[in-house]
Amino acid sequence: MAITADDVSLEDIIPISLDFTVVEVYSPEELAIVGADTRVRVSYQEEELELSLPFGSHSRLFLSEVNRAWSNVCKSPSQVPKFEWINKYRKSTRGQGVAKQALSPLGTTLTKLNLHHKTEKSSDKKGTVEREKGSNRDTQTPRAYSNIESQGIASREDPNDMVRSFSHTTSNKAQILTMPQFGLRDNLIRCELLKKEDLYTYREDFSFFLGTYNVNGQAPKESLRPWLSCTLDPPDMYCVGFQELDLSKEAFFFNDTPKEMEWTKAVSEALHPDAKYALVKLVRLVGIMLLFYVKKEHAEFISDVEAETVGTGIMGRMGNKGAVAIRFCFHNSDICVVNSHLAAHIEEYERRNQDYKDICSRLQFRQLDPTQPPRTIMKHDVVLWIGDLNYRISDLDVDSVKELIDKKHFEKLHSHDQLKRQIDEEAVFVGFVEGEIDFQPTYKYDTGSDKWDTSEKCRVPAWCDRILWRGKNIRQQHYQSHMDLKTSDHKPVSSLLVTAIKRVNDDAYKKTFEEIVRNIDKMENECIPSVTLTKREFHFKDVKFMQHQAETLSLFNDGQVPCQFEFIQKPNEPTYCKPWLTANPPKGFIAQGGSVDIELEVFVNRSTAPELNSGKQQIEDILVLHLERGKDYFVSVTGNYMPSCYGTSIYSLCQLREPIQDMPQQTLCELVEMSGKGNTENIEKPLDIPKELWMMVDHLFRNAIKQEDIFQQPGLRSEFSEIRDCLDTGMLDSLPGSNHSVAEALLLFLDALPEPVVPYAFYQQCLECCSNASQCEKVISMLPQCHQNVFNYLAAFLRELLKNSVSNRLDVNILATIFASLLLKSPVKQDLAEKRKTQEFFQHFLTQGSS
Repeated sequence: MAITADDVSLEDIIPISLDFTVVEVYSPEELAIVGADTRVRVSYQEEELELSLPFGSHSRLFLSEVNRAWSNVCKSPSQVPKFEWINKYRKSTRGQGVAKQALSPLGTTLTKLNLHHKTEKSSDKKGTVEREKGSNRDTQTPRAYSNIESQGIASREDPNDMVRSFSHTTSNKAQILTMPQFGLRDNLIRCELLKKEDLYTYREDFSFFLGTYNVNGQAPKESLRPWLSCTLDPPDMYCVGFQELDLSKEAFFFNDTPKEMEWTKAVSEALHPDAKYALVKLVRLVGIMLLFYVKKEHAEFISDVEAETVGTGIMGRMGNKGAVAIRFCFHNSDICVVNSHLAAHIEEYERRNQDYKDICSRLQFRQLDPTQPPRTIMKHDVVLWIGDLNYRISDLDVDSVKELIDKKHFEKLHSHDQLKRQIDEEAVFVGFVEGEIDFQPTYKYDTGSDKWDTSEKCRVPAWCDRILWRGKNIRQQHYQSHMDLKTSDHKPVSSLLVTAIKRVNDDAYKKTFEEIVRNIDKMENECIPSVTLTKREFHFKDVKFMQHQAETLSLFNDGQVPCQFEFIQKPNEPTYCKPWLTANPPKGFIAQGGSVDIELEVFVNRSTAPELNSGKQQIEDILVLHLERGKDYFVSVTGNYMPSCYGTSIYSLCQLREPIQDMPQQTLCELVEMSGKGNTENIEKPLDIPKELWMMVDHLFRNAIKQEDIFQQPGLRSEFSEIRDCLDTGMLDSLPGSNHSVAEALLLFLDALPEPVVPYAFYQQCLECCSNASQCEKVISMLPQCHQNVFNYLAAFLRELLKNSVSNRLDVNILATIFASLLLKSPVKQDLAEKRKTQEFFQHFLTQGSS
């Protein structure tokens, strides 16, 4: 059984003792970036390690745990363990930076990472903070001052001052109330504070400059000031998004590009000259980048900064399309900024809709309290969405579009805009607002000019680059394109939004808080919480591979007191539910007389499909719903799973001449057992390759050999469902859906194999001989026959694709990168060097002349 976090404590792993310190390391010449990774030097006796910790909640929680453990050691020093595992790190690693004063022990580190902890300024405004009375420390910890102060961000206090039990202040109330140690009482306080927020907040206007620019892989060649400094007064904040920052294969496959620094420098130099700005956060996914700047004087009011990314490219993972996002709290308002690049091509509006929905469902921010469910995009007061959304103009030819543009009939042209139509149909961006478009389309131009596309394709002009928002008390000051910039085949777009941000009135907050506490004190603690469940039994019919199903469980608090619920794990089980099941939210708080809806979601993926296919597991589970200080409720979840070729082994599929859903469950189970034992006696001669694999490859060979961007552009999820059903039931002689959907279905098939085409046992040999073509071929000749057949069949098909590379725009590097990661999987997580070796191995079989 694997070791889990429950088996060890932090003190068992990290040598925390009186000889242990952690200090932040920095170079004086470095620009302070709020939200950047933090370098720390960990010292233990004579040893030192220098680490880079990623900005975000994981690092905050880790460092706070280290600080807790160190504090415990100080209180009661005991026999220090030897930590023999650290011996292999005996070589001291000394950085060239300047170490700050060693505090107890994480003060300096936390000053930078814990942006969410604000200091309570004294009346003389000198930044001093009165220490909490009754501290159990014998000596007062020295205060740490971060170099962030040079950017105008107030320094943070040492850990003793950052976490004050029940000493709620205006500046730390929201964070304190979400700390993990708070229970039912404090959740109730938080709930009541949110309900009565209008009593202690007022609104103040702040300006947000939003900009989006698809730079077509170009380096900055001109000043960005005409775009970023186009407003008369300096904005309070900048949110600047880029797409196609780098189109090179290195950026696509390894997410590494020098363009990030080049464009960041160009933006920093082009911000409004009448104000000073701090870079709060930068986030990038391949070519999609988002920069967030704030005026120096506002920086101290920014907290809870988090960044996340979601790829929606091929197989829903590749980062050539997708989104990056930054969320933060400004004063008392939660704000989320999203920069997205959706699917291309005029006919792919449904794919763009799907990308949008994927981003909304998959992009989630971790909360400070790890027991709380992640925060989604829509769970913010304000959502700002920018990017190359790629929606085009439909039902008009290129000449008609250009004629309307020349006449500046933008309103009539906008009626043919795909995004407008999809919003009107409530297919996407429900609840969002976009300002009136009174500028000409921003795509597509000849690079370096204002001329429309004169290439052979002669693209129809379109408003690909858009800015939308969601929230109350927002008004737009301008929405425009910037024709002066000619670096790309797109034109940049900007919008200035004035947003009424919630600020806290200190006196009103204190009065409201005290009133809430008094009312809670009046509650009778003897009251036992209880809830009513709408259903206790749920059945999911015909569950299929990668097909989401959900049902709603409603809880009503019929007791006399508020209650806190949580699904808890059963004895000897690691989680509260089976891996194919989730409850959203898994825990929560219900006010007296209130209710909550919980989505019970079933989703079978590559991890859970194999055992469900074989019948070793069933769609059966019992959920235990626990009320704090109350009783437990039991919820039954059942269903029937439809076996699929997805998640079934190559060996088993080669034994099946009939569709998998026509086979008895017992037969499938026996095939899995025989596969494990290698027993092939008394078995009919197997197929050379799985018929399902042949159907997909044959379809692509006949229909997609010259398809542009095959294996690089995703298909539609609805079409994948049809393809999967066709393969599993054998109902159709030919596969439905587009070529791109069939190509993605093939990749998903390979990804879901329980044992990859090159079995795990041969993986290390492949790495060792990757530079020798004859040795690589020898390894493949040693594979089990059905695996060897599949490998050679796929390699032969891919070589045929490469013969048509002029049409399909494929090359050896692209195919090697995509397929090597599916055919040669590591039994553990791969590092970058191993990935490159697997690609080198597979490239030998893609070159002309390979057999």
